[in-house]
Amino acid sequence: MADRTALVVIDVQLAMFVDTPGEPPVPGGERLLEKVRGLIDEAREAGVPVIYVQHCEEAGSPLEEGTEGWKIHPRIAPLEGDVVVKKRTPDSFLDTTLREELGSRDIDGVILAGMQTEYCADTTCRRAFSLGYDVTLVKDAHGTWDGDDLSAAQIIAHHNEVLGSCFATAMNAGEIRFEEPATK
Repeated sequence: MADRTALVVIDVQLAMFVDTPGEPPVPGGERLLEKVRGLIDEAREAGVPVIYVQHCEEAGSPLEEGTEGWKIHPRIAPLEGDVVVKKRTPDSFLDTTLREELGSRDIDGVILAGMQTEYCADTTCRRAFSLGYDVTLVKDAHGTWDGDDLSAAQIIAHHNEVLGSCFATAMNAGEIRFEEPATK
């Protein structure tokens, strides 16, 4: 078990929760926002750091940096002074400040929630494991869209099983117990 843990909220950005041309809102978006909001509230109550990851895409994309859709969803928005890490790939650690932010707080465990299951949540989970973090994937607090062959629910279930079998402890939001950070 990790001595010091952070909640890492991945890519919960406005464009993913609104109907945009060619892209419907993420299925179960309201439930996902409620789960993530609950995790954030519990983490803050326990004094556990909340770190936001924000995906940045090229001009014209729904997640174009600086646009309305790029903003972190207002229902879970960071508070003044919270850390927001910007990224340009599915890996929240690649060419970002995430590892330095975790290191500066002596964090050795991460609890992961957010978007998109088969891309950024999956890649960040595997990378955190490879970097030696104690990883918890919140099974009911990450989301995606239906694919050509699998529904969103099937994609989420598959990733919970695969990631939970080797790379992370997979738990539902209601099972997560945030503890006061240990002092080092």
